[in-house]
Amino acid sequence: MTDNIDTLTPGGMRFSFLCASSAKAKQAFTELTARYGQSDPATADMIVALGGDGFMLQTLHEYGTQGKTIYGMNRGTVGFLLNDYVVDDLPQRLDRAVHIKVNRLSLKATCIDGEVHHARAINEVALFRQTAQSANVEVIVDGVTRLDKLICDGVMVATPAGSTAYNLSAHGPILPLTANLLALTPVSAFRPRRWKGALLDNKSTVTFNVLHPEKRPLSVTADSREIRDVLTVVIASERRKTLTLCFDPDRLLHERMMQEQFAQ
Repeated sequence: MTDNIDTLTPGGMRFSFLCASSAKAKQAFTELTARYGQSDPATADMIVALGGDGFMLQTLHEYGTQGKTIYGMNRGTVGFLLNDYVVDDLPQRLDRAVHIKVNRLSLKATCIDGEVHHARAINEVALFRQTAQSANVEVIVDGVTRLDKLICDGVMVATPAGSTAYNLSAHGPILPLTANLLALTPVSAFRPRRWKGALLDNKSTVTFNVLHPEKRPLSVTADSREIRDVLTVVIASERRKTLTLCFDPDRLLHERMMQEQFAQ
């Protein structure tokens, strides 16, 4: 990779380009650093992530929490959180870009052995069964038990930014980024059979208690991080800290969410 040499573009911006491990992302890194130079992420005015949605999430977790604005270009597959890959006129594109704030979810997971784990997620926190046995979960919202026993393959809490990811595949609702909501969505719910999930205020705290954890073990994932053999999981929106993404005007995330809702 190119050394960090704090290069200023003609527009006076310092870019730090970060790339995924794929050949396509590495080629984009070579092209862009040759055109615009490369700066250390700590001193850069803008961090540009080159890869897919997974790499974008990784970059947001690492640098978005440091107050850095992230602009992604798609060198992966779906690229829902990313802009189109174009080498030319990057400073001008960023001058026109729209900045969008997103909140993460925080979780506290207590495992069967008593160990406690903390993690954060931009898309969703999801529980899954680890064996052929179905998951049995008590669902508590703000201290009130809403479901004594949810029998399912899994259950998740998704943010607006993550509502078009795994949440949508599980038939959960699409949430506009401006909605102060979270999606509580089951995965293949067996009982209650007709329960499709719920919309929650983003100030809500959700607690999942695993029933019969030895016989029916569950894991929890926070984006890509997995914690196995959980007993209790507590999830809340990290509302005091926001992450900033940049989108080209024609790639606005809320517009793509609207398009998903009216897709034929």
